[in-house]
Amino acid sequence: MSAAKAAIGVIGAGAWGTALAQMLASDGREVMLWALEPELVAEINTVRRNSLYLPSVTLAANIRATGNLADIAHCDTVLAVTPAQHLARVLARLARPPRDLVLCSKGIEAGTGRLMNHVAAEAAPDSAVAVLSGPTFAHEVAAGLPTAVTLACSGGDEQWARIAPQIARPNFRPYYSDDVTGAEIGGAVKNVLAIACGVVDGLQLGQNARAALIARGYAEMLRFGEALGARAETLAGLCGLGDLVLTCSSTSSRNFSLGKALGEGHSPEALMADRRTVAEGAHTAPVLTELALRRGVAMPIVAAVYRLLGGAPANEIVSELLARPLRAEQEPAT
Repeated sequence: MSAAKAAIGVIGAGAWGTALAQMLASDGREVMLWALEPELVAEINTVRRNSLYLPSVTLAANIRATGNLADIAHCDTVLAVTPAQHLARVLARLARPPRDLVLCSKGIEAGTGRLMNHVAAEAAPDSAVAVLSGPTFAHEVAAGLPTAVTLACSGGDEQWARIAPQIARPNFRPYYSDDVTGAEIGGAVKNVLAIACGVVDGLQLGQNARAALIARGYAEMLRFGEALGARAETLAGLCGLGDLVLTCSSTSSRNFSLGKALGEGHSPEALMADRRTVAEGAHTAPVLTELALRRGVAMPIVAAVYRLLGGAPANEIVSELLARPLRAEQEPAT
């Protein structure tokens, strides 16, 4: 097999991991897809389906599913698409860390407050880490619909030159950045804000309210990003504002759907217990609220989502947000 068609590994066969595998397989290369569930491995390899997470797609014949992480060892480039809270544990099981490890999960590690690139740097210190983020619904990527993403490379131009040709496809276009922190913050914060926008929809507060929440939420994202050293122009791009607009506007977003159900009066406990797929914003909201408080960054919408997930009534939270003191739009918030 030539270098241009070298096998690429995908760790995690949820909807997003499966969609990435399908997209990568479209140029004929072998794609190794690791799945946790033995029955899912068998289903993908025998009938070319993932009925658990992406039932609408017939998977390419050159995708090979495996339940053994050792089968990923020969892949120089690996996309890690496990839920954020499980990344450290899964990466620790890799017998041979890949040359390039591309992080595709969006979140902040609960308990430690670490971004995923910091988790990966400890778990796989011999790998060069990159972050793939942007406005991406899995079913659209799997269907080959046009998609653009940010590929932020800790290894700079050299790493970009290795990875970009491997993942770019006619309908999947990566854009380069070296701001790994910014790419991660955009993806993590927008998940929490998408829950808030879902609540607005569930309460039937209207499109004006949703647009205002997106704009004010974006201001919170910028403040938090600046505090952690991210660049504003990164957060104004695909991995920040682009992803925020997408996930705050559609029930195809797991986080938006969770918020909508909260706004309709469903209990957080019942919703979280009943969800096979992960709404990462629910895990991110508590740690993000804590990090913001520790750094003195005002994030009232994020804090409100944290309270909602703790059981506070949605109407009460909205009333409190609307009663905040009047202030200049561009003035630093306190």
